[in-house]
Amino acid sequence: MTAVSSLLTDDQRAVLALWFEVNASLSAYHKLLTSFGHARLAWQAKVDAWRQLGLHHTHLKRHEQPEQTQANIDSIQQALTEGRYGLLFADQPDYPAQLLEIYDPPPLLFYRGNSMRLQQAQIAIVGSRKPTAHAQKTTYDMAQYLAQAGYIVTSGLAMGVDKRAHSGALAQADSAYQGRTVGVMGTGIDVNYPNHHDQLFAHIVEQGGCIISELLPHTQPHKHTFPRRNRLVAGLSLATIVTEAAVQSGSLITARLTSEQGKQVFAIPSHIDNNNAEGCHHLIREGATLVYHPQQVIEDVNSQLAYTAYSHNSVSGTDASISGSHNNSHSNPADNNQSSQSTETRQAAATSQLPPSHIKSQRSAIDIPEHLKAVYEQLDWHGQDLDALITATKLSAPQLIGQLMELELLGAINVQGGRYSRI
Repeated sequence: MTAVSSLLTDDQRAVLALWFEVNASLSAYHKLLTSFGHARLAWQAKVDAWRQLGLHHTHLKRHEQPEQTQANIDSIQQALTEGRYGLLFADQPDYPAQLLEIYDPPPLLFYRGNSMRLQQAQIAIVGSRKPTAHAQKTTYDMAQYLAQAGYIVTSGLAMGVDKRAHSGALAQADSAYQGRTVGVMGTGIDVNYPNHHDQLFAHIVEQGGCIISELLPHTQPHKHTFPRRNRLVAGLSLATIVTEAAVQSGSLITARLTSEQGKQVFAIPSHIDNNNAEGCHHLIREGATLVYHPQQVIEDVNSQLAYTAYSHNSVSGTDASISGSHNNSHSNPADNNQSSQSTETRQAAATSQLPPSHIKSQRSAIDIPEHLKAVYEQLDWHGQDLDALITATKLSAPQLIGQLMELELLGAINVQGGRYSRI
């Protein structure tokens, strides 16, 4: 497990107290923070003040039992001390920055495994719990390809497509590529569901992947917890691939949330008489990108990131502003300027149609800007993946991706199969 301090501060205990007393209700938690301004003030407030906010009677009852709240916090503190799981709070630098951009980010995340995976570039793969044999193979192969290209494969740990996505990402002979998967739970961090996935959970953690949950420990599966999980799968990822899904499917919820967050949805087509794939065909009809090879996903995601970085830099107008934008540890090129993302996505598609010769012809007339030289000098002509470059440059994944996209727009580098090289 990634080394993060297990000793809770007073502020963190207050956040945990509220999260327990509102039973992980996002609306109630944010109502309390909005009303009182701080978790500690909300926790110290009298129950009458809570009642005036119109909170549910079960929340009020828990708030009237501070001994039970303290006991639960102490239990979590003990688990943290023993290393059974870790805990990230939204104000910590290790908390995934991309989740801060969604509509309702969780105030905390429980995790098992390597939490640094949450900081790396992720692509979600979701789909049916009962996929056809063809969909299982396609999912596995796509996940394996994306992991070898340097991406983290994110999914929901469910049966079927989710399991194949995690398994494909883990199936790497080279240890440098192992563990490139993130699993988002619809239960408490200590409740493995489905039960027969215990081995999958263990493999993810042992090989360097990460499993997360926003829900309190001991939380059992419920129909309301899985849509919450789906929004985190979408929120963590640069894009979502649906490999096979029915029309009435939780995967389409993930796809919708991905689209609402201004990110690209990819869907794999199938035979028209495959009822299990009607959801994918519906998504394509509604505007999702038809895809039949993972390299297409990588190229489209890179194009979108490139345009976002280019657009942001054009607005800033100065090298100093450009440099500053990439020094912000909470900035993710895929998530910035979300309010105008739909327009940017359309323009990104047009930009991606420029032939390589158009870009290369400008290369000799362009010098490498000072703020990009450190990354450029780390590149060679053989190609390196994102993990290798993150290690070499000491930059965060969002910072590195943004600078690589600038270099690609300048025509100074090439990307092939997720590996970056000089031209």
